[in-house]
Amino acid sequence: MSSSDTNIAASIPQEFARPSVVRDNDSNAEVAIQFEHVTKTYKLFKSDRARFLATFLKKVPFKRVNANDDLSFTIKRGEAVAFLGNNGAGKSTALKIITGVSYPTQGRVTVHGRVSALLELSAGFDPQLSGRENIAFRGQLWGLSNQEIKELEPDIIEFAELGDYIDQPMRTYSSGMKARLGFAFASSIKPDILVVDEALSVGDRRFSKKCLKRVHEIMSDSHVTVLFVTHSSASAKEFCKRGIVLEHGKDIYEGDIKSAIEFYEKRNS
Repeated sequence: MSSSDTNIAASIPQEFARPSVVRDNDSNAEVAIQFEHVTKTYKLFKSDRARFLATFLKKVPFKRVNANDDLSFTIKRGEAVAFLGNNGAGKSTALKIITGVSYPTQGRVTVHGRVSALLELSAGFDPQLSGRENIAFRGQLWGLSNQEIKELEPDIIEFAELGDYIDQPMRTYSSGMKARLGFAFASSIKPDILVVDEALSVGDRRFSKKCLKRVHEIMSDSHVTVLFVTHSSASAKEFCKRGIVLEHGKDIYEGDIKSAIEFYEKRNS
C-alpha cells in the first residue's frame, strides 16, 4: 500500500473501513442514495498474463488506482442531481456502484428504491432470444411478476418501433435496434431512481427527441430521483436542480446547479 493509500485509510472512520452495501425497494425512504467514505480501488497490471499470474502469486507488480476516493454524498428522494466531471473523474464508477454492477472496496453505500439506468442500452441481451423473449427475461431479472411484464410489454414494443423484428432473434438486430429496445425497457419499468447518461442519441434525430421527451415525462414525477451524468453545462441546466462536481474520484464541490456549473467551468477554464 502506498503512502497516499495509507493516509486515505487512516482518514476513514473504522465503521466504514470494510465495504457495506444496503439495497432495497423502499421507495418511501427520505434518502434515496447515500455514499459514506466510499473508495473503489482497481489493480492495474502491465498485461493480461500478469493479471492471470496474480491470481496465484502475491508478488506480481501492479499499480493501485482509486476510481472513487473517500467519496461521500447524499441524494434525497425526488432530487434531480447532475454529476459533473471530466473523463476519469469517477462518475461512471459511482454509477456502477449505485446500479449494482460494481461494489465498493471501502465505505458504506445505501440505495433505497428500484434503479433503472439509461447507460449501456444494448448490453445484457441474449442474442439467441427474440426481442419479446428478452423483455420477459430482463423483467424477471428485475424481479417483475409475470403480470407486470405482460402489462409493460405493449408499451415497450410500441416505443421501440421494431415492428415484426420484435419476434426475431436479437442476433439479427442492428446496434441501433438493440439500443432502442434497451431504452424502451429501461424507461418503461417505472423506476424510483433513474440514472441517465448524457448520450441519449438513440437512433435518428426523431427517435432521439422521443427519448428526451420520455426522460422529461419520468422526471416530471416529483417522487422519482434522477442522476444525470454529464460534462455538458447546458444539459445539466436543462435536467437538474443540484450539481456534484467530481475530480480524481473525489467530491470537490456540491451546490445548486448554477453554482456547481460555475465552479466546474472555472475549474476547467
